[in-house]
Amino acid sequence: MTSNDSISARPTPRRDPESSAAPTVSAGHDPGPAPVDLLRRLRARGAGDPVTHVERVPARVGVPAPWPAWAPSELRAAFARRGVVAPWQHQAEAATLAYDGGHVIVATGTASGKSLAYQLPALATLLADPRATVLYLAPTKALAADQLRAVAGLDLEGVRPACYDGDTPRAEREWIRRHSRFVLTNPDMLHHGILPGHSQWSGFLRRLAYVVIDECHTYRGVFGSHVAHVLRRLRRQCARFGATPVFVLASATSGDPATAAGRLTGLPVTAVTEDASPRGGVTFALWEPPLLPPDSTSPPVPAQAAGDHDAATDLVQVRRSALRETADLLADTVAEGVRTLAFVRSRKGAEVVATNARRALDDAVPGLGDRVAAYRGGYLREERRELERALLHGDLLGLASTNALELGVDLVGLDAVLICGYPGTRASLWQQAGRAGRSGQEALAVLVARDDPLDTYLVHHPEAIFGAPVEATVLDPANPYVLAPQLACAAVEAPLTPADLALFGDGAKEAIDQLVEAGALRQRPTGWYWRHRERPEVDLRGEGGAPVCVVESATGRLLGTVDGGSSHFLLHPGAVYLHQGVSYVVDDLDLADGCALVHAEEPDWSTHARDVTDLSVVSVRSYVDAGPVGMFLGEVDVTSQVVSYQRRRIATGEVIDTRPLDLPTRELRTVAVWFTLSPRSLTSAGVQQADVPGALHAAEHAAIGLLPLIATCDRWDIGGLSTALHPDTEAPTVFVYDGHPGGAGFAERAYGTASAWLRATRDAIAECGCETGCPSCVQSPKCGNGNNPLSKPDAIRVLDVVLENLPA
Repeated sequence: MTSNDSISARPTPRRDPESSAAPTVSAGHDPGPAPVDLLRRLRARGAGDPVTHVERVPARVGVPAPWPAWAPSELRAAFARRGVVAPWQHQAEAATLAYDGGHVIVATGTASGKSLAYQLPALATLLADPRATVLYLAPTKALAADQLRAVAGLDLEGVRPACYDGDTPRAEREWIRRHSRFVLTNPDMLHHGILPGHSQWSGFLRRLAYVVIDECHTYRGVFGSHVAHVLRRLRRQCARFGATPVFVLASATSGDPATAAGRLTGLPVTAVTEDASPRGGVTFALWEPPLLPPDSTSPPVPAQAAGDHDAATDLVQVRRSALRETADLLADTVAEGVRTLAFVRSRKGAEVVATNARRALDDAVPGLGDRVAAYRGGYLREERRELERALLHGDLLGLASTNALELGVDLVGLDAVLICGYPGTRASLWQQAGRAGRSGQEALAVLVARDDPLDTYLVHHPEAIFGAPVEATVLDPANPYVLAPQLACAAVEAPLTPADLALFGDGAKEAIDQLVEAGALRQRPTGWYWRHRERPEVDLRGEGGAPVCVVESATGRLLGTVDGGSSHFLLHPGAVYLHQGVSYVVDDLDLADGCALVHAEEPDWSTHARDVTDLSVVSVRSYVDAGPVGMFLGEVDVTSQVVSYQRRRIATGEVIDTRPLDLPTRELRTVAVWFTLSPRSLTSAGVQQADVPGALHAAEHAAIGLLPLIATCDRWDIGGLSTALHPDTEAPTVFVYDGHPGGAGFAERAYGTASAWLRATRDAIAECGCETGCPSCVQSPKCGNGNNPLSKPDAIRVLDVVLENLPA
């Protein structure tokens, strides 16, 4: 939508079917100033105007529909008690398709009531058939807990909803298996707990009528590919018990949702995409923090953790920190009495924003800082539930969260959303912005740009946000690094048969043959059998292994967890670790036992890990010969190792020292896109031989930063490497690779749209106002070489050579 859109009539306030089970706003809550007035006050607090664009997303009137004739009266009455008088048109359409036995995905905007679309047919079936069961899958525990509150709040006899996840006490699990008819869980628990124990779940699976897959747009890349096969394993076990459940999927608005849902489930899926729900107007501002004076000694945000890449960006004193800016905005909105949720890219970033907002509020009004908190993954269950309760009931006015609260958790009464850094996709951006403005009220959303090429590009090219379609969800179930281990898991659950080959799709027979050759499977006349006693270890989320526990050495208290893939950066010996505003220093990291010992300490320095990467070409899938330029797609082996960390003064960003680390190397076979240039073409373009490494390095950084513009990823999903002479290509080369085993589809997307991708990269560098390069164009927050060497003007010349020769 554009800012010229007319504003439609304001809808009549009505409890949203998606949020009707959540507590209402506390009676004394004053929503504060109107969004337009609030934005005006925020803009006026500094010397210059940081807002580059304001978009007015108009309000919309809802289109109701009659209750379907098949909906039982007691279910209608239960929804009426929650304030739902009638469904919206898209809810009724999707619910009827599912009730009639069709697989369906409802892909509509945030707060459009997608929950009712699957609750209605599922609960109607449970009421009509006392033996039927329903399985609900959510990507996060918070979302499953929220849906449990919603279903339990209907108080329907015989449904007996229950959450079954890693937080479920073992004493309750047997009761849930035997008696619950509406089980809420996540793909991880389905993979690790339910399917391996299918014999204990036989009664539930035999009667399974519906499988609900909520927020299915989050199942992308390698994670989505794994989940696709977990669902095929579920279908396989259901078929063995004689059940053929209907799949109902809910998604944020996305490109081609029917195709993505079909790829995820392996079934034909009908899409419902016309959003008929009412929506309050949204004032959406793009906010670029101001440049700091060249001689500024303003302290950067205390980014207190090694490997916290977002925080590392903010230590470069070029533009005011996005974390600091978001913290100040959060403090300002809370001081105005405005309920605000701030989304921050990293766990440590969320801690930093909450800590600084609390400090600012307490300086103004002692005690007011208590109404702000952080929320992120890695907290213990009790902490998460208490924070959710405090936000829902209004005890908290401000929350700095990772994307753990991006999904459909009901947050009634939020007035504003701050988004610290572009979240990687337009789908996530709109999902986060939609967290505010429920129940028809006006809302404010602010995207605070980080000092990053993509963020800078977007705040100065609003048409790339407001005028572009939402991305399609990318996943590849045929990825051999996903398919083979998933087939191994399936073989443990029941021997594979030739009939299973079609279920698991392209590449299944080849993957089985490889497993046989490796000795993992044995072929017999009746099928392929798993040969080992233990189950294969398969990590759905590709986080690099089991979580590492963070334990306070003096007390033995478990503080939280960090995923295995991040532990080398966040929990190396000497690293500073933040938890709810309290600072700890890591004494020891035991990777074998998955434990990091820490002690409480408030040092005046922060830590930042540095790694080295090597890459070799394994094979070439496809290439374009463009004279002096070559564009390639293929498999590569990437070896990386965290080798040291820097300690930097919090007050000034000064590097105190660099300390070595002795951590194991990590190896990754993945898919990459790369381009080569002839040395002669670089010389002709004015790039001196001594400047080639800096030119390629700068172009690599910017290309990684801009790839999320055309692929459904963010820069933390991808990596890169550049060299003036690579031994495998024998030429100056820039590589960009997927950061997941076997690839995640991002490099393929980059290869297919190389001209558009590199044109945007070139423009972002050229349009940046800095002289020699900055985080807004060619510096990278995760560079293992400390952003050295870099040459901004030569990067433009490199990209000019590529674009002049590469076919459009």
